[in-house]
Amino acid sequence: MNLVFPPSAKIYLSLAPCDMRKGFDGLAAQVSNILQLDPFSGAVFLFRGKKGDRLKALIWDGSGLCLYYKRLEAGKFVWPRIQKGSAARLSAAQVAMLIEGLDWRQAIIHEEVRTPTLA
Repeated sequence: MNLVFPPSAKIYLSLAPCDMRKGFDGLAAQVSNILQLDPFSGAVFLFRGKKGDRLKALIWDGSGLCLYYKRLEAGKFVWPRIQKGSAARLSAAQVAMLIEGLDWRQAIIHEEVRTPTLA
């Protein structure tokens, strides 16, 4: 099963390794206290453990927090360089690659295309 997000989704990677024993409340506290973001905003927050083979996603769906957990049987999730207390934004396409264990940094990101207007 894969998580699929609309292109408009706000998706954040927590750059520092996370204690994978944390659950809903611990991850929400990390989003609020360390990343200085609102865990109840509807954004997707991704966390990776020290080994790099486990990933958790925390998402507020409007009625409660959802927690997604994946362990790769081989390899590691590709993650940016560790920076304490910071997050990186990813697109929905990059997250789809990340969750599959692929190197999402190879994806080409196009600037937002404006709809042409007729004169």
